[in-house]
Amino acid sequence: MPVITLYIQPGAKQSRIVGLHDGLPKIAIKARPIDGEANEALITFLAELGGVPKRSIEILSGQTSRTKRLEVDQLVVSALEKALSSG
Repeated sequence: MPVITLYIQPGAKQSRIVGLHDGLPKIAIKARPIDGEANEALITFLAELGGVPKRSIEILSGQTSRTKRLEVDQLVVSALEKALSSG
């Protein structure tokens, strides 16, 4: 499965793809970074975006950082690329 690197902004008004930050896709997540809530919300957001089960997304590194490396299904990569190119 592909590995992607994202920049995450927790505590936003709504979860959405914002654009790019230092060349990385930036995703605003509504959940706050407390007790892993933002990480879980990110996985849920990406799973819904790609239409895949949450189990097909895994955070490889950056659990406590805004920059995260994730292993994701190709459908998530395609949906992310489509959203970035249309926005």
